[in-house]
Amino acid sequence: MTRRFLPTLAALTVFLAAVAALTVGVWSYGYRQALDQLAQRGEADLTLAADRLTGQLQLYQQMAVLMSDHPGLDARAPRDLLLEAADKTAALDVMLVDGQGRVVSAANGTDSPDLSRRAFFRRAMQGALGEEHGLNPMTGQRAYYFAAPRFDAAGRTAGALVVVANIDRVEAEWRGARPAVFFTDRTGQVFITNRSELLFWRQGSAGLRPPGGEETEFATRTVGRHTVWIENWSPYVPSRALHLSRDLPVIGMTAQALIDVGPARRLAGLQAASLAAMLLAFGAILFWLIGRRRVLAVANQRLESRVAERTAELSTANEQLRREVAERLAAEQALKKAQDDLVQAGKLSALGQMSAGISHELNQPLMAIQQYAENGAQFLQRGKPGVASENLGRISEMAARMARIIRNLRAFARNESEPMGRVDIVAVIDSALDLSAARLRQDGIVVGWARPPAPVLVRGGEVRLGQVIVNLIGNAADAMADSDDKRLSISVLPGAPVCVRIADTGPGIEEPDRIFDPFYTTKAVGAAQGMGLGLSISYGLVQSFGGNIRGANGPDGAIFTVELDPWAEERVA
Repeated sequence: MTRRFLPTLAALTVFLAAVAALTVGVWSYGYRQALDQLAQRGEADLTLAADRLTGQLQLYQQMAVLMSDHPGLDARAPRDLLLEAADKTAALDVMLVDGQGRVVSAANGTDSPDLSRRAFFRRAMQGALGEEHGLNPMTGQRAYYFAAPRFDAAGRTAGALVVVANIDRVEAEWRGARPAVFFTDRTGQVFITNRSELLFWRQGSAGLRPPGGEETEFATRTVGRHTVWIENWSPYVPSRALHLSRDLPVIGMTAQALIDVGPARRLAGLQAASLAAMLLAFGAILFWLIGRRRVLAVANQRLESRVAERTAELSTANEQLRREVAERLAAEQALKKAQDDLVQAGKLSALGQMSAGISHELNQPLMAIQQYAENGAQFLQRGKPGVASENLGRISEMAARMARIIRNLRAFARNESEPMGRVDIVAVIDSALDLSAARLRQDGIVVGWARPPAPVLVRGGEVRLGQVIVNLIGNAADAMADSDDKRLSISVLPGAPVCVRIADTGPGIEEPDRIFDPFYTTKAVGAAQGMGLGLSISYGLVQSFGGNIRGANGPDGAIFTVELDPWAEERVA
């Protein structure tokens, strides 16, 4: 009996080993694929955090450069000017330093009165912009110093204007956000992070170590082209995390992120478990069929002497066995078809998302083409071919604009963009109002357009800015659909930056922090314009040429502000 079951036991062992090997292989492959996707999202998050920090610090850098030649600094008591600048920009301090490094005047007096030995001051005295970061000796706070040289009438450096940025204030907005991000300086010290427990840790061959240099639990794993850190530093830092880094030579630091790989491991485990369950089910059926066949063989040996008498019974058993095999084959084909249907459903879902975004971006030009075509037909019927020709020309322009929109959408998806240049934002708003005029008249919306008397030039892309303004006007019209008082106010505030302000009298914004998230919408499910992509795309377009867009609630409704860099004439050279 034991010898008879030895082949079956050996086959079962080989089968289970094969299932285990395939399961491990699928888990490893799925884990690497999930890490690739996790790394792509993590790189985007790390880039966003690095750009945010660099942009915030550059504001203080530009402030030092712009204020260095301010005529008010030559007055007897420039402290009021320095204090006003520090209050408006939330700078830790603003100091006027003479050529010997002595602080002549300071907004808050948070630093040493003698800066002659500081590296940033010596750099400024060489006629260049000096930068340095460290702990403020008076307050103990982290600070980033920018020193811009001041020149006398003969062109010699006569001193410097020093702006001290408060790092605590800079990182306050994104502290605790995901993922865990930290910035190390050239010495490997963590100087800026959204996890305060990692502050001032130093990076070495064994990951990060506390300021005292104590040993910490740390290990690394290489998974494909990715590096995974295994540590137990804090409840708010993932114990098993994908490590990403990016050099920031502009501020002399390295941006690093730790992305939790738990979701990737769970996804890979689910895929491996699904495969193992399928293989075990198939193996159970296979071994059951083999067992049935063995039973039939034993029965045939016992019934050889009565073949003639039991022929009919044996034929029936064989027929039943064939039906069972056919049923198993049909079940396998049905399972394969179900898997193919699931794959096709995933493809259709992705195609639906892409088509939704493209249709949303092409909706406005298509509506304009339809309107101009109808107008052109009416003018031809009235015997006005000249005006009809103008409408046909506008249709051609709209078609060209649709081609540019498609090109811009494709460039945006690939992190590319058209070359930016000088754009008259007043003309862009006029064009957007012209495209939206029919909709605004139909809804009974009163437009208050405080049009500046002269062009206001900004740096950006004309087509993309037009898309943003038209989308904001359309969203405002949708928001005021149920309002009794329908007023749309548009104004342009020149300056640095140039601000375009669009306000409505709708119900306001329910969740201001989420309005720029993809697929977030407050419109009815199934609405033609309720896909939740408009503001997200607008946000990306404005960000692509260095601007910013904000949404907030005003006294009468929602207020959207688009901030754009003004066009400087020297950029033309």
